[in-house]
Parts: sequence; structure tokens; C-alpha cells
Amino acid sequence: MLSSAPPQAAAASAVTVTDLRCGYAGREVLKGISFSAAAGEFVGILGPNGAGKSTLVLALSGIIEPASGKIEILGTAIERLSLKERARRVAVLNQDGDMRFPFPCREVVAMGRYPHKKRWQMDSVRDMEAVEKALALTDTEVLADRLIGAVSGGERQRVLMAKSLAQESPVLILDEATSAMDIHRKLQIFRVLDRLNREDNLTVFAVMHDINLAALFCRRMLFLKEGKVEADGPTEEVLTPETLEAIYETRVVVQEIELAGKRQVIFLP
Repeated sequence: MLSSAPPQAAAASAVTVTDLRCGYAGREVLKGISFSAAAGEFVGILGPNGAGKSTLVLALSGIIEPASGKIEILGTAIERLSLKERARRVAVLNQDGDMRFPFPCREVVAMGRYPHKKRWQMDSVRDMEAVEKALALTDTEVLADRLIGAVSGGERQRVLMAKSLAQESPVLILDEATSAMDIHRKLQIFRVLDRLNREDNLTVFAVMHDINLAALFCRRMLFLKEGKVEADGPTEEVLTPETLEAIYETRVVVQEIELAGKRQVIFLP
């Protein structure tokens, strides 16, 4: 490991992963990784293809069970949480949000409220307020009455982002959730996430390939390689040529962009 995990502030732990091992059909993908994120952190999860990023998301979502190790969400082991309890704590948005039924986009966003409702319960005023707020945050009000199957891929991702925000879970996990958006929309969504992170203490984990976008918004970066944590720390400490060249096996230039007050990366041919 190139950098140890940063010391956590005196804040409640949002997610703790301890010696996590998991994979598929006898193939181990994550090989004993450990990290902890305090409530209110904005963490970018990066690394080459096949590093285990999406597997980690599936494990944190409770979709795949660890072969060994432990995952705790807000202090409770994930296997002890019911589906609704888990959804009240964690919202997860994947890259490919497949919606097979022709629901209006507003109804799709309203589906994010299911963890807070009893079976057959009608939408409350609080539910409707959360939906309208999420539509406004993602600039999708204009799409609200259109069918989800009749919008573009980038628009669908924004609607599904609104659904995740309407869920109002304290932890949000994104797996390449802005990949189909143009750069204007990506920046727009990440500005919203940055604001919610800073003002509402929303804990964000963003699995990304775009290192430069991550560097603009993620205050911590966790790099995976071959199923192990290769580097983990504050962005300004781990975003170095030495770290990136070891992880991506490619020559790298890291520049300080004075106008943005952030580092940006150029991969050399």
C-alpha cells in the first residue's frame, strides 16, 4: 500500500470494512481489504478495470455476501439489517439503471421513498416534498411527466440520481452513475453532491474512472488494484505521479491548476 488510510476525525463511522474477501463462483475478487469512512466524507473509489470497484459496491449494497470479513453501516453489521433498514441507511445508484416498465419519471423518483413507507401506504406530504426537492436538485422537473423509456441515457441517469436523493439515506454510493452525462451535467450533479455533503453531512462514495472529475470533488481517494487497497488518503496526498504510475502502470503528469485550486492529471502515451 502506498499510503495508509487517513486518521478519522472524531465523528461517527458511516461505513467500516474489515478484512473483506468476496467474489464470484470461487473466484476471489476482493482480497482482504479494510477501510473506514466517517460520516460526511466524500470518497472517490478508483482503480484499473478489474480492480474490484463494482464488487465492492455490490458488497456494500448487500447484494453479494462476503466470504469472510465484516461490513458495518452506521455501526450495524450489514447482515443484521433488513432490506428496508439497509435502504434507509444507504442509497445505491449503479451505472446501468434498467427500467423496463413505462413509468413517468416522477413515479420513478417517488420509488426512492419506499424505505420510509408501509405496504400500500399512500404518499405523504413529506414524501411528495422529498420527490419535488430531488427533481429540482437534479434539474429534472421538465422530465417529470415523460416516460422513463423515452428519455436519453444521460437524462435517465439524472432521474435515477433524483430517485436516490429522494431516498434521503445518509450514505450514498455511486457506481459510475454519471457516465452517460455530458460534462455540463456531470459538473452540475457533482456540485449538488458537494453541497449536500458539506451542508447536510451526506456521506458519498463515488466509484469513478474519471480521475480529474474525482479530483475536483472527492476530498479522499481510495485506489484499488487487483482486489487490494493500493492507496488511501486525502486527495492532495495520494494524487501524485508516483502513486498513479504504480497503480495504472502508465507515465503520468500531475499539475496544480491554480484557477480551480485542485490537481489534475495527464496520462502520457
